Amino acid sequence: MPRPRTRVPVFGPLDPLLDLFLGYIRVERGLGANTVDAYGEDLRDYLDDLHRAGIDDADRIEPDHIQQHLLHLAQRGLSPRSQARHLAAIRMFHRFLCADRITKKDPARVIERPRAQRKLPVYLTVDEVEALLAAPEPLTPAGARDKAMIELLYATGLRVSELVGLRLNDLNLTAGYLIARGKGNKERIVPVGLIARAAVEHWLDGPRLAICNGRAGQHLFVGRTGRPLTRQGFWKLLRRYAAEAGIDRPISPHKLRHSFATHLLERGADLRAVQQMLGHADVSTTQIYTHVDSRRLRGLYDRFHPRA
Repeated sequence: MPRPRTRVPVFGPLDPLLDLFLGYIRVERGLGANTVDAYGEDLRDYLDDLHRAGIDDADRIEPDHIQQHLLHLAQRGLSPRSQARHLAAIRMFHRFLCADRITKKDPARVIERPRAQRKLPVYLTVDEVEALLAAPEPLTPAGARDKAMIELLYATGLRVSELVGLRLNDLNLTAGYLIARGKGNKERIVPVGLIARAAVEHWLDGPRLAICNGRAGQHLFVGRTGRPLTRQGFWKLLRRYAAEAGIDRPISPHKLRHSFATHLLERGADLRAVQQMLGHADVSTTQIYTHVDSRRLRGLYDRFHPRA
């Protein structure tokens, strides 16, 4: 993997337009802070290249300038997938400039998207998940919290940002569901299974307040200071428990999300239902998990069919 470039910002006359755009996607489009930051980082790279090329007026930007920027990204070792992400940000930026009549033309409209090879998601086996879920010690406050988080993550397929952002009033354990707030602050209802519900109830029945001496706020999962756990903090916990469970390959919260979707589809779950639970805007994003299942089916066929 190429080492990331340390970018030295080159502030130019186009920077105020970027500030306008970031404010637009944050306020009017309702995009999350992480998404806004990602757009900002990609577009600052783009504006730096334009500034170095002597472009100080948005109306002077031509398709060739965008192509040259994509070439620079490729020379830095960025994959076609990463280049496509940069181009998506550039396209949205120029559409915004045209829609607000800041510019008269959209030079990104004619740029073709770099072809990105879509990788199959990496997921855990059912045995690996069972070992991971058994790793935390629920008799300690921290262990009760960690077990509840991992159980809930696997039971619902939440993104890690959605998990650590859960508040007490997002849960309805009696009815067996929670409300997740995904990208763009969109809400969705996700069912919660009995085992995960029991783990969360145990966490709420004493350990949650004990871990922070009663200083907890409204977030469901908190640390010793009473503040919610961070994504990075939970990631570290998950890696530690994976090592204790004997899982000798890299693990991340997103792999549990992949495992949730894959295991559901392997057992016959409806694709549209899985799409809704994951919070995917387009079913094509969810369909990648059916390719994983097809690969498994092919393996079973080759193993058991007499003429395979």
